[in-house]
Amino acid sequence: MRKILPVTLLVAFAAATLWAADAAKVLDAATGVFQDMTSGTQIPSSVLHQAQCVAVIPQLTKAGFIVGGEHGSGVVSCRTSNGWSAPAFISMTGGSIGLQAGAEHQDVILLMNNQGKQELIGGHWELGAEASAAGPTSSAAASENTGWKAPVLTYTHSKGAFAGADLSGSKVHVDNDTIHNLYGSNAPLQSILNGETPAPSSAQQFLTALQTAAGR
Repeated sequence: MRKILPVTLLVAFAAATLWAADAAKVLDAATGVFQDMTSGTQIPSSVLHQAQCVAVIPQLTKAGFIVGGEHGSGVVSCRTSNGWSAPAFISMTGGSIGLQAGAEHQDVILLMNNQGKQELIGGHWELGAEASAAGPTSSAAASENTGWKAPVLTYTHSKGAFAGADLSGSKVHVDNDTIHNLYGSNAPLQSILNGETPAPSSAQQFLTALQTAAGR
């Protein structure tokens, strides 16, 4: 028994280390995608500043499988009174993701209003026809979307092309495994997105990128 316990602890430590490394990779990829997709004027700043939550899903494939495996395929952070929340981990699967011909994957950004935030906190929902809409890609169009009605506005980048996209039928799932391994089993999604859970150091670049592009 004395020998088994240290081995068990070592295995648990190694597993936790791997989970943290996977989470850091997803955060780094999400940071790069967000910075690339917001560096120009494709996503109007007025829309970014209205968003209550921002989700970034790097390399969504046509099959709905996202780089990073089944653990931590994308991240989402929500606006709080003290700035952006610690990121929670999500995945997106299924549906018609509208990949361009010949494209193997695309990067996705989801911008959510308050209704979208509340649906996300519910833990599992489908991007139906009334749940999401292609985001405007010009300031003139953005001015018409002030207080947008669809809970989620979607943007994609694939093969050098940037556009709003229809992700109807896709489903967003909360990645509880990564969340619990990074934040602990007593950190529910709601407490993370409400700003009650401290952000890990690996999330600082992502949160800085959010604040730079979308404000506090």
